[in-house]
Amino acid sequence: MTPREQAQLRILKNLEDSPGISQRVLAERLGISLGKTNYLLKALLEKGLIKAGNFRRSGSKLGYLYLLTPQGIEQKLSLTRAYLARKEAEYEALRAEIAALHVELSTAADSHAPGEKSIQNPVTKP
Repeated sequence: MTPREQAQLRILKNLEDSPGISQRVLAERLGISLGKTNYLLKALLEKGLIKAGNFRRSGSKLGYLYLLTPQGIEQKLSLTRAYLARKEAEYEALRAEIAALHVELSTAADSHAPGEKSIQNPVTKP
C-alpha cells in the first residue's frame, strides 16, 4: 500500500464518520497540509469515490457534505483489506523475531552457569 493509498484510506474513513467535516479539520486529523488535503479530495471526487454537496454550516457560511459513493465504499474496503494484510504480515514477522530473541537469550543464559566468568570478546577491550 502506497503512502497515497494510506492517505486515501484515512480520508475515506474520516468522511464516512464525519461527512460534514471541513477540509481544515480533516487536514489537522491527517497531519497533512490543507493544500494536500484539497488535492486528495479533488482526486477522490474525479475518481467518483466521493461526492460533495453544499450545506449551511452556521449562519451564512457554506460547507461541503462529503459522501462516499458505492465505488468509494468498495475502494475503502479494498484498501482496508490491503492494509490489514500488511499489518498482519508485519505482526507475524515481529512475532517470529521476538521468538528468536527469546531463544537467543535462553541459549545465552544456559551457556553461562552461575559462578562462571563470561568470556570477553577479543575484538572489544574491557
